[in-house]
Amino acid sequence: MKRIKIIISICLLLSGHLFAVSSQAADIKAMRSWHSPEGSRLVFDVDKPVAYKVFTLANPARVVVDIKNSRFLAKIPSPKSEFSVIRYIRTGQYDKSTYRVVIEINESVKANAFQLAPNSKYGQRLVVDLNRLKPKSNVQTAAKQEQRAKLSSAPKKTLAIPYKRKLIVAVDAGHGGEDPGALGKNGTREKDVVLAIAKKVASRINRHPQMQAVMIRKGDYYVGLGKRTRLARDYGADLFISIHADAVKRRSVKGSSVYALSDKRATSEIAKWLAAKENASDLAGGVSIADKDDDVAGVIMDLMMDNTKHESILFAKDILHEMMQVGPVLHTSIERASFAVLKSPDIPSVLIETAFISNPQEEKNLKSKKFQNRIADAIYSGINRYAQRTAFKTLANN
Repeated sequence: MKRIKIIISICLLLSGHLFAVSSQAADIKAMRSWHSPEGSRLVFDVDKPVAYKVFTLANPARVVVDIKNSRFLAKIPSPKSEFSVIRYIRTGQYDKSTYRVVIEINESVKANAFQLAPNSKYGQRLVVDLNRLKPKSNVQTAAKQEQRAKLSSAPKKTLAIPYKRKLIVAVDAGHGGEDPGALGKNGTREKDVVLAIAKKVASRINRHPQMQAVMIRKGDYYVGLGKRTRLARDYGADLFISIHADAVKRRSVKGSSVYALSDKRATSEIAKWLAAKENASDLAGGVSIADKDDDVAGVIMDLMMDNTKHESILFAKDILHEMMQVGPVLHTSIERASFAVLKSPDIPSVLIETAFISNPQEEKNLKSKKFQNRIADAIYSGINRYAQRTAFKTLANN
């Protein structure tokens, strides 16, 4: 009997301990916001998973986030951004067990919330997405109009050859928002330096009378890898470049690299497009496979991908040639890889690793406007080199 009492006492102590742990308030340590053409994202850094509820209220329009059994220790982020759907954020203790965050919004949104487990960069997070019901078109409409326009009023003496429309180049700055990319020893974030370089490249492209740049992301927000290539197609892009800054454990490694799609990835992408051919009626190459039988569609996709791979290699070689003029390169030949952003079957695409952010000197370079301008000049010169040799002639004959 005495032994049973001891066991019961231990169980009661353990149950009391477990209850105390589970009832301990969660700390909301930080709060961040990101804004894109699709809407706004709020991220709460918490020290443990939380119970929460998200709902909307009207007059005025607002989204409410109730977080149970929590303490708010964070600073409220500024919602200022050209893409923000948020007007104002206020917080307060709603009742003894609930902390409330009220998000006043300036347009209709669909709220979606979920939790993310810790990873190598962040701890536990509660994510609240405020998705626009009608995403901003950004430059999509303008790009399509530009693509169709007859530019007969342009000064002919500045052009190497006649043309019917501008060459549209999609410029993709890697990472963004919650994804900082690689981090330098001194805290430099890949997402910041590649966006700065991408903007400089786009500016140079737009100064050319025969070219137009479209930015896949214009600010500090994340765009899904699959969506980057879809946006390029929506914009009617003829070429696609993705800009990154590499990182490895060995800090002495330095130099730039240029990548094109691997043969293995190309084969898998053909299979994917064929599997979803009912959605493939708007290929930028102008060939629809939606109404073809499987054998014919397979031949079309195979030919299209072979041509795109060939053009991507030529495109990558022209960019690598220019990159070699401004600094060291890690590889003197084109690398082949399975990067998701290189998968378009109809848009020649390259990925550029501008430098190693893990190398102290190259991290310093990447933060320098002088170095950023040199890299942007090289990338632009490679684009122009390829366009003069190949792309402009194609446009002139279409």
